[in-house]
Amino acid sequence: MTFDQLNLSNPLLKALADLEYIQPTPVQVQALPAIMSGRDVVGIAQTGTGKTFAYLLPILRQLTYTDQKHPRVIILVPTRELVLQVVDEVQKLITYQSVRVTGIYGGANINTQKQAVFNGVDLLVATPGRLVDLAVNGAVKLKSVQRLVIDEVDEMLEQEFRKQLTTILEYLPAKRQNILFSATLTEEVNKLIQSFFNNPVRIEVAAHGTPLEKIIQLGYQLPNFGTKVNMLQHLLKSDESMLKVLVFVSKIKIADKLYERMNEQFPKMFGVLHSRKSQNMRIEALRQFENNKTKVLIATDVAARGLDITDITHVVNFDTPQSPNDYLHRIGRTGRVGKDGTAITFINEQEEEYITAVEAVMKKEIALLPWPDEVEYSSEMSEDEKPVSKGKNYLKGVKRIERGASFHEKKDKNKKVNLGGSYKKTGGKKRSVNRNVLRNRSKKR
Repeated sequence: MTFDQLNLSNPLLKALADLEYIQPTPVQVQALPAIMSGRDVVGIAQTGTGKTFAYLLPILRQLTYTDQKHPRVIILVPTRELVLQVVDEVQKLITYQSVRVTGIYGGANINTQKQAVFNGVDLLVATPGRLVDLAVNGAVKLKSVQRLVIDEVDEMLEQEFRKQLTTILEYLPAKRQNILFSATLTEEVNKLIQSFFNNPVRIEVAAHGTPLEKIIQLGYQLPNFGTKVNMLQHLLKSDESMLKVLVFVSKIKIADKLYERMNEQFPKMFGVLHSRKSQNMRIEALRQFENNKTKVLIATDVAARGLDITDITHVVNFDTPQSPNDYLHRIGRTGRVGKDGTAITFINEQEEEYITAVEAVMKKEIALLPWPDEVEYSSEMSEDEKPVSKGKNYLKGVKRIERGASFHEKKDKNKKVNLGGSYKKTGGKKRSVNRNVLRNRSKKR
């Protein structure tokens, strides 16, 4: 099937032709008639299957010209980056239409956004918090909204946006069409659907938890931060297929620390993206990565949901995510729209249970590769990896005693060093730790 065979207007077909889009994806084929029918729609599809165009095409097909100021379509997304991306996608499709689109999000000048909305908007893309801010103070009037789209709703609920979503739904007219799209369907999402949706049409292109067929999933068992750094450096130097790599970490501090270390070895090859960067810096990091000015982008999960960056060859989970949903969203940044991709996950001892949960959801084991001899063991740990003493500190507040001449160092044989551990795969059960392997490895080095 081609787009010409769908019920699209000539302006949209011309825009799609300019973009060299010929064949719609399965979710786009199913969503177009369902959304154009006016019924509420719930779409569940794997990431990278074209969900954004699946709701934009039918909405823009039926969005007629008007000079009224207030928005008729609201699209809610969880992050600033997604606001900018969706606005960009809309602008690509409205080349031959008179549609006013604006994006609003936190962290930017609210007065500038008020003025943009005041000038008139047909389609408003927003993060929930900023939309509530502008709706409460009267800058955004929601009485004319005919369609509400909630994209990546599971991520919004995980980020505790439920209160803002409920406030927005209360501000909207009772007579409207609700459209929800997500890669995963959780219990919280089901509760939202039952509370606010009216007998929705359900579109499910792939079963929840199904791994993306185009993505090769691999893993390395590595004991700590320093050894993970060594492995990443080794892979980038030895694997010529790693042309465009997105590296996910669990925390902002780790992102900054890893960037500093990698930038020493690979100057100007790396970018970094997380929520403490200014909006301009975040936009620039994405632009540099998208345009291949940088080869590797280190990011927290702010980049895991919905961002569509072209031709990412590899996703590296430097830290294994605790949630299977986060894992699926992360690896979904590669292997998009029919292309092949590779996901590599670094797993330390405490992350074993996380990867076991991922495998249970996918009903598939991640292939574990042997530790290359070229990769050196390191004893360097991140703050999360360092052991925490659970005993009470009875010396707190006691004056420190300086070591005198009577102090003697321990003999070498009495010194013990915790060198971490590696793991051995055992038939689907939790993998056991083989610390002797690491001790021997560290002695060799």
